[in-house]
Amino acid sequence: MDNILEVKNLKVSFRTQAGTLKAVRDISLDLKRGKTLAIVGESGSGKSVTAKAILGILAGNTIIEGGEILYDGKDLLKISEEDFHNIRGDKISMIFQDPLSSLDPIVKIGKQITEAMLLKSSTNRRVAKKEYDSRLEALKKNMYAAEGSNHTGEIDELMKTFERFCLEGNHLENAYNIAHSNAEDLLGLTENFLFLAEKNQPQDVKKSLRDFRTRLGKIEDPFLTREYKPRMEACANDLSRAASGYNKKENNIQESVAEVQKLDALLKEITEQTRPDFFSIGYYKLYDPSANLDQPVDTLNAKAEAYINEKFLPRFTQYEQEGVKYSFERALGKKKDVLGKLKDAREFFAKDFTQAEAKKVSKALCAEIDESIDELEYIKDSRAYTFRTALNNAIDRYFLCLKRNPKEEARFARQTAKRERLIARGKTVTWKVVPKAVYSKEELSGNILQIIDRMNEHYDDLVRQSDQVDLTKRTNDLTNHLKKTASEIVYRVTKSMAKEKAIKLMDEVGIHEPRLRYNQYPFEFSGGMRQRIVIAIALAANPDILICDEPTTALDVTIQSQILELINKLKAERGLSIIFITHDLGVVANMADDIAVMYAGKIVEYGSADEIFYDPRHPYTWALLSSMPDLDTKEKLDAIPGTPPNMIYPPVGDAFAARNKYAMQIDYEEHPPFFRVTDTHYAATWLLHPDAPKVEIPKAITDRIRRMTERLEGGAEK
Repeated sequence: MDNILEVKNLKVSFRTQAGTLKAVRDISLDLKRGKTLAIVGESGSGKSVTAKAILGILAGNTIIEGGEILYDGKDLLKISEEDFHNIRGDKISMIFQDPLSSLDPIVKIGKQITEAMLLKSSTNRRVAKKEYDSRLEALKKNMYAAEGSNHTGEIDELMKTFERFCLEGNHLENAYNIAHSNAEDLLGLTENFLFLAEKNQPQDVKKSLRDFRTRLGKIEDPFLTREYKPRMEACANDLSRAASGYNKKENNIQESVAEVQKLDALLKEITEQTRPDFFSIGYYKLYDPSANLDQPVDTLNAKAEAYINEKFLPRFTQYEQEGVKYSFERALGKKKDVLGKLKDAREFFAKDFTQAEAKKVSKALCAEIDESIDELEYIKDSRAYTFRTALNNAIDRYFLCLKRNPKEEARFARQTAKRERLIARGKTVTWKVVPKAVYSKEELSGNILQIIDRMNEHYDDLVRQSDQVDLTKRTNDLTNHLKKTASEIVYRVTKSMAKEKAIKLMDEVGIHEPRLRYNQYPFEFSGGMRQRIVIAIALAANPDILICDEPTTALDVTIQSQILELINKLKAERGLSIIFITHDLGVVANMADDIAVMYAGKIVEYGSADEIFYDPRHPYTWALLSSMPDLDTKEKLDAIPGTPPNMIYPPVGDAFAARNKYAMQIDYEEHPPFFRVTDTHYAATWLLHPDAPKVEIPKAITDRIRRMTERLEGGAEK
């Protein structure tokens, strides 16, 4: 399964008056597409810092000491704020613990939900245009290279035809979108009218009916209204008659309601009908002299698709597939060559080197990596796209830190000497010397080697798996991507469209009577309802990734359950990839696919949800499970003794050792590496070392595992 987001060797610290606080210490994790990754740990473990780093909202005193966060061909630690603006809230959204921290208390919630949609509309069109042009240019270049000069003329003609009918389809679709938007706007008004009438709320009936009639006349597009023109004209006449017959004093609203109900039903039919295939229709209109667009949409779609499949797509797809194949094979050959260059670069950076030498080697290697990228691959290779930035940053940091080391040594010596002088004079000294932040050459060069090693491992995997790549599927994916991107270029979100989408979102997240509550303020909602509003705001731009930072902690148990069920439902319906942050393992028992257990800035255990709950291996995971209540446990729950360490002075060995009754001497001297339990399950504890004494999982946990297993087996038998 492919990863939508990868965090590799992330290190985050914060400058404080007392010294540098090590918040996240070299963690790596992967978020699989369409899955939920839970990050679990006590307060201060670094889980929220990790989430904020992904979203680019860390505090101003943050120090990113190393690592990468890879998403869509970008390293999120290296991109500009302008680039982040196109990602934050649009591709990656976040729900915080306190919903009021995400809501403006003096702005109606409807406006807060629609704001993101309206702001992103023009940006999304620009991004789509740029993506469409670059993909088409890359395809043309690779088709030329694959077929040679003898076919240049035919390829040029095919590409011109493709662009021409895509443009024609865009024009048709733009007009359709405007008419469809007008229909949706009017539908929203009729729904609101009927809602207020049902609730006996005051409204200007005559004005509304006349407005409906006027708006109905603006819904004009041959593809949208062809079959509905007679009914639309009849509705317009009925609305005029109802407006004339309405008497405010008598309040004879029944006839008006009946006519609006008919209009409402008609608008639903219009807006819910099959959408025209403008990609095919654009070609059909331009190149079939006998093309008849005046026919039902389903019939037109079938004829247009059959025509383009007969006259254009087979030849175009043949050239396209050759271009895709050429691009793939060229990139594969370059990847094989690069493996040797990566080995040479590793040998170079493992020795002493000057800044000029390092830059020269980096420039040559990065050029080779850039050449090895398959530019027609539908899902971007984030590792390759970000290699240049990652390597150059690691080299710059190497020389910068070595230059700063003597100054830091001198500062530490001065403060230490001052403290010792004061103590020698009998003074009471309450302050401590800030530890020196000095980096060894080995550690700094190790960061460079780590980047090269990851690239080498990644390319080695791609080369070994190259015979499994389905080039036909990749060609179809590219065609569909071009269609989708071309459609996005002309998709505009109006205020009324945003309002209707917001009302649908409010209904989707379980807010009752959304039309009425659309114009309410946050203080008029309960805590659970506010969190639902925040979820609606997060989903407004239809993101790929949703980060949930303890979204249920401030809610009571019943509402917690409802919010968790809602997030699970939305994940299934929308294909969301979710990062769920919590201190309570019980919260994610029924929703996580994978779990990362964090303590003192490090991941101490990583595995699937079943592996963490049914086969936990780290004492900290045992402690979390032992403190987790359930309906069957009658014994007193175990509290985790002690407190987390002060991360300004991080422990030398395992940070959990001081609170771990199973700790050995080595736990206080050296941090354990990850030991493999299965291919998907790892734990950083010396208890998994072959020479470690045998330690049994606590009885409270084994009893719970037994009960859960029996319950599952009983359910399976039924």
